[in-house]
Amino acid sequence: MSSYLDRIGAGLVLANPEVFGFDYIPEDLVGRDEIQGQLASIFSSIAHPEGTGRAVVTGPVGSGKTVLVKRFCIDLERHLAEKRNIKTVHVNCRNAATASRVMQKIVQDLDPGHPDRGLGVGELLTSLRRMMKGQNSHLIVVLDEVDHLLRQSGDDVIYKLMRIDEDRDKAGTLSLILISQEQVLDLLEGAVISRMGRTNHIRIPPYDEQGLLKIVSQRRDLGLVTGTCPDEILDLISQAAAPSGDARQSIELLEGAAKRAEASGRSSIESKDVQKTVVTMPTNVDSMALEEIPPHAMLILLGLCRRLKRQENVTTGEAEKLYNVVCEEYDQDPKGYTTFWKHIKRLAQEDIVVTRTAKSEVGRGRTQHISMPHMLPSDVARRLETLIPTRLRR
Repeated sequence: MSSYLDRIGAGLVLANPEVFGFDYIPEDLVGRDEIQGQLASIFSSIAHPEGTGRAVVTGPVGSGKTVLVKRFCIDLERHLAEKRNIKTVHVNCRNAATASRVMQKIVQDLDPGHPDRGLGVGELLTSLRRMMKGQNSHLIVVLDEVDHLLRQSGDDVIYKLMRIDEDRDKAGTLSLILISQEQVLDLLEGAVISRMGRTNHIRIPPYDEQGLLKIVSQRRDLGLVTGTCPDEILDLISQAAAPSGDARQSIELLEGAAKRAEASGRSSIESKDVQKTVVTMPTNVDSMALEEIPPHAMLILLGLCRRLKRQENVTTGEAEKLYNVVCEEYDQDPKGYTTFWKHIKRLAQEDIVVTRTAKSEVGRGRTQHISMPHMLPSDVARRLETLIPTRLRR
C-alpha cells in the first residue's frame, strides 16, 4: 500500500540534502578569495583589545553577500579565539525593520531570558552595554537587508550602535557590518556614512558562468551520490543561471533536477530534469531592465509587487489604486490613466509582467489581469525600493 513512499530517504541521487539549504555555509567560498581579503583588511585592527571594524557589503541578488559575511564571522571567531571573546549577532532586517525590533533581536540573542517587551530602544541599548561589560566580549552586529530598516525607521539605531562606547572607560566593544543590494549608501545620513567610512564599502559582483559552474560542482561533490550527476549537467545548469549571475538559482536548479530524477526512480540526473526545473523556476530580478524603466513605471510596478506577494494577479483597476498609494508614499503626483496604461504595456513588453484579458466579475465587460510569473515579486519590490529614491532625485 505504501510502496510509493519507498523513494523517500532512498538516497538515489541526494546524499546530503542540507548542502542545498538556504542557510548552509560551505567551508570554502568559490571565487570570493579577493573579497574575503578585503573584508579581512577592514577588520585588521580587531585583534587588538580596543579594535573594531565597520563595513558595508553590497551586491545583486545571489552574489553571496550573506554567506560571505557569515563565513567571515565564523572564521574570525575561530582565528581570534585565544585573543578576544568575539560573538556575532545576525539580524535580518526584513523581519526586524524597526529600531526596537533590531535591538530586541540583538539583546535576546545574547540573553534569551531578557524581557522581549515593554522596553524602548534606549533601555535596550543600556542592557546591551551592561551585557557586553559583564561578558567581557566583542560583539559583531550584522544587519542583513538593512535597506528595510532604513526605509521604515531610518539610520538612528545604526548611529547609536556605533556610539555605544562613548562615555565609557573601555572602547572597542562593537563592530558593525551592513548588507544590502546596491545604492544602500543613498539611504544613509552623512554622519553615519562618515563613521562607517566610505572606503569600507565592498561591492560584490554577480557570478559569471565559470563561477556558477564551480559552485554547482562543489555542491554536487558535497551533496549528491557519486556518479549521479555528469559534468554536462553542471554545464547546462551554469548556462541557465548565467544571465542572472545568481548562485542561489544555480544551486536550486541542481537540487530541483536531483529531486526530479529521484521522483522518476532514476539514479542519475538527465538533461530533461534540468530543463523541466528551469521552466518552473521564477527568474530573479533583471536589474538592468528595472533601471531602464521610467520612474512612474517603477512606482506602478512596486505597487503591483506588494500585492502580488499575496495573490496571483491584479486587475488594472486595483493596480491603479495601488499606484496612487505608492505615489503618496513617495510624495509624487500620479499620472493620468493614459500614461498609467502606457507604463503597464511597457512593463509587459519588457517581460516583467504578463497581462491577459478576462471576463469581469461585475457586469458583462472584460478586464485586464496582471501577473508576474517570471520574477519573484518580493525580489523585484526590494530592488525597486532601493532604486526609486535615487531616480526621483534626478
